[in-house]
Amino acid sequence: MNLILVGPPGAGKGTQGEILSKRLEIDTISTGVMLRTAIKEQTEVGKLAEKYINDGKLVPDDVIVAIVKERLSQPDCEKGFILDGFPRTVPQAEALTASGVKIDKVLSLEVDDSVIVERLSARRECSKCGAPYSVLYKKPVTEGKCDKCGGELIQRADDNPETIQNRLNVYHEQTEPIKAYYEKAGLLVKAEGADSVDDTTKNVFKALGLE
Repeated sequence: MNLILVGPPGAGKGTQGEILSKRLEIDTISTGVMLRTAIKEQTEVGKLAEKYINDGKLVPDDVIVAIVKERLSQPDCEKGFILDGFPRTVPQAEALTASGVKIDKVLSLEVDDSVIVERLSARRECSKCGAPYSVLYKKPVTEGKCDKCGGELIQRADDNPETIQNRLNVYHEQTEPIKAYYEKAGLLVKAEGADSVDDTTKNVFKALGLE
């Protein structure tokens, strides 16, 4: 299955992408992960992307398109893939269609803005190994310390409430319109994002006919 995951930042696309990857035995391609790796390594594209992300803005199309095209050309994508974080605009969706890439379904995770702000504000990650935590859902054994390596837990620069709201505004303005684009093509399915990962997964499987 060639699948696209759509939804606001913090809706759980990364988590559901991992679950679907195991269920369907195909790779999840997250532009967010690729970008964060580039930022951490301070590559040319990483430095460029960092400024946009920290301001709560989308990374320009040409940077993202170059990354995704390169990734889709690799052998592990031949049997299927899950795209998380791309396309983010209607022009990107049109470019993907024009490139001849076949998409089977586009899954939209539906979560209210108020829930997103609360959820993302609570996120923390290890400053050393990058392990994810949450002050609401996934607390470490020792407050402020990573269970795996003992590193200090930090809040990402783009996870403060003001920046989160900016990101949501950008999502509604620039990314949400792709839902209509794919609905018109008969590819869009929707799943409600629940409080628990398991309940969200049930909704996702039902929407994709994987029950």
